[in-house]
Amino acid sequence: MVIGINLVNRASKLSTDTGIGLLFVGMLALGVVIISRTRSFSGDLTSFLFGSVLGVKDSDIWLQAVAAIFTLVAVIAFHRLFLALSFNPEKAATLGMRPRLAHIAMLTLIAIAIVASFRTVGTLLVFGLLIAPPATAALLVRRVPAMMATACFIGVSSIFIGLLITYHFDTAAGATMAGTAVAIFFVVLAVRELALRIGRRTQLQHA
Repeated sequence: MVIGINLVNRASKLSTDTGIGLLFVGMLALGVVIISRTRSFSGDLTSFLFGSVLGVKDSDIWLQAVAAIFTLVAVIAFHRLFLALSFNPEKAATLGMRPRLAHIAMLTLIAIAIVASFRTVGTLLVFGLLIAPPATAALLVRRVPAMMATACFIGVSSIFIGLLITYHFDTAAGATMAGTAVAIFFVVLAVRELALRIGRRTQLQHA
């Protein structure tokens, strides 16, 4: 998947987000088709798609812990390179950095996060927890370190709130956690727009 996203990005000039979305949906659909045609498959396809946070094993927790530590170390080690890649790849290349290698490394970290998380929230909902918290953080702060810390806090809060909702209302855990993260984004967006409108109206009144 990492190689495919890189090839799509280079060949079509589409954004990385578009390549990830296309290949994620395509490979997910292919995987479901293959599993559904495999007679020896005895697992729950619904659990594969939507996860089962209340049924994770110790091995799944250890896998997520190792993935989290590896990702944290990689982000700290290549922080400047990832920043340069995100904002200005051409300038990063002129400064002697290797943006193409950083691009592959970043996609690899995303793939590791998806593989480590799909047993908990499912392959279909993992993108909700990957995209919604950073998008919400981008509405609240501007500096990248603060944005990363805020995104982590929002992601953890979404999981806890989602689990509380699941416990009290007997809803699907994975879907509830991902839906909570998306709901927080829209709430923050609405409050931010309301605050901006009130601010503009106040400025006009004092003008």
